[in-house]
Amino acid sequence: MSEPETSETHAIQPRPVRLRDALLRARIEAADRTGVVIDLRDAELARLEILNDALDPLFAEVPEQVDLFDRGISQGDTPRLWIDAVAHVVMGRDKRMYRFVQDTRFGRILLAESHDTSVIVDAVTDYVARRMIEREHAMVALPEPKPAPAEPPRRSRVWPFLFGFLLGAAALFGFALFAALRSS
Repeated sequence: MSEPETSETHAIQPRPVRLRDALLRARIEAADRTGVVIDLRDAELARLEILNDALDPLFAEVPEQVDLFDRGISQGDTPRLWIDAVAHVVMGRDKRMYRFVQDTRFGRILLAESHDTSVIVDAVTDYVARRMIEREHAMVALPEPKPAPAEPPRRSRVWPFLFGFLLGAAALFGFALFAALRSS
């Protein structure tokens, strides 16, 4: 009897699927269905939560002593993913477009806009880096000013005043005496 041939072909091992990746795909699918069907607000929140999860690795790298960022989703009439007090991500009119904006005293500035989460993650990463550099520059201690050279002691201003007053009185007296002698 001949033995059955064992094939040397190796079965391709499927790549292990991470639960986090599967949850991300499920959220995207649910957000797509929800965006199409009825509740657009829930779709906005779901997409902002997806982006918030994608930002976790970035904010894990921010040192604890840096307290510039206060990330969170506000669930008002227009849901927003706040990065700090002046920058946030809001969904566009189509509820699928991420818009990363910053409020300034001159109005709102659009920092990035995309349907792709990774583009917004990159824009937020750049923004966080710039804000951390601004913080470092603000915290740099300025060199202490050099003391001004010592001024010579001031002289009293009373003596020049008295001298001027007496000189003026003498001049008036002399002028009056001259005028009196001339008229006589």
